[in-house]
Amino acid sequence: MSTQAAHPALLIPGPIEFDDAVLQSMSHFSESHVGPGFVATFGETLTMLRQLFQTTDPASQPFILSGSGTLGWDLVSANLIEPGEEALVLSTGYFGDSFADCLTTYGAKPTKLEGPVGGRPQFPEIEKALSEKKYKIVTVTHVDTSTGVVSDLKGLVQSVKKVSPETLVIADGVCSVACEEIAFDDWGLDGVITASQKAIGCPAGLSISMFSGRAMETFKNRKSPPASYFASMKNWTPIMQNYEAKKPSYFATPSPQLVHALNTALTQILARPLSERFQKHKEVSDKVKKAISDLGLQIVATKPEDQSHAMTAIYLPDGVQIPDVLPKLASKGVIFAGGLHKAIASKYIRFGHMGVSITDPNRTDVDKALDALKTSLAECGYTKA
Repeated sequence: MSTQAAHPALLIPGPIEFDDAVLQSMSHFSESHVGPGFVATFGETLTMLRQLFQTTDPASQPFILSGSGTLGWDLVSANLIEPGEEALVLSTGYFGDSFADCLTTYGAKPTKLEGPVGGRPQFPEIEKALSEKKYKIVTVTHVDTSTGVVSDLKGLVQSVKKVSPETLVIADGVCSVACEEIAFDDWGLDGVITASQKAIGCPAGLSISMFSGRAMETFKNRKSPPASYFASMKNWTPIMQNYEAKKPSYFATPSPQLVHALNTALTQILARPLSERFQKHKEVSDKVKKAISDLGLQIVATKPEDQSHAMTAIYLPDGVQIPDVLPKLASKGVIFAGGLHKAIASKYIRFGHMGVSITDPNRTDVDKALDALKTSLAECGYTKA
């Protein structure tokens, strides 16, 4: 039995439900962020990130910074591209659009390629754009939490390398790392940014990222200094390298309690082959998608190959409104999220299915949620045609 207080199952696309041991790690006694105990934990945690991202290249550089997933955009925008340089932003929803806004804030010149609502830009149009202009970076949201659309990272890197091999490929993996496969080295990625509170299963407050040796060389060869102080790779890289080498170092104070929780979460994840974890998320996602279809409902991500294994965005039937269905779900002990994509925000809800709700065989969160959805829609007057 869980030691947590009774509460509704949190099945939004993050924060997700957390394991007892992870939460208990947060109650670690206070300690110095440069003391030997914490330095050892932080160093081990950085090394475990290499396993999670599947990189064995010593030139790859992990970062764990206090902040949300959004800080990852700043890390990319302030360090890997300079004012006036071009970025190709592949947008599949709200978060792709926001990444473009962040790049603009730092003086870069983003060009957006947008997929239709529920779809993604296709490789021929991406290759055409890359052949017409020189881009410093291509950014892609691996899973856009506003639509549940997943992008094909492996295929994207192949397309970019074919047309513009010098262009860096950066993925926003906030809603994909630890539930969708990411083979950092094998696929040739240059950067993946993520956060602690989604499939990694650690409370919110950590910006987590991995950058390739090529990306780090791009940073070192900048003509201008980074445009941020806190998000500067110049300031953070030696800190991360020292910690991973188990040497105390200081630029700004990390959160020892969150790092302990992340260490516990990564230890749990890496205790089993990652392939098993990815397969389990796929199986549960397929089950959810079938149940949604059986209810006669439409999924926002239109093609099966574009549908994330982390979450499902579900169009509500005619006559059923978000303010009607979400409270009914909550009364049955299930929390879903409302819509976020501005074009369809009032028309759909979002069901997050990742992390411990999926991998812990003692949890019934997903079955409970599917039953609650069926009952709640019926209470709203919906009957399948």
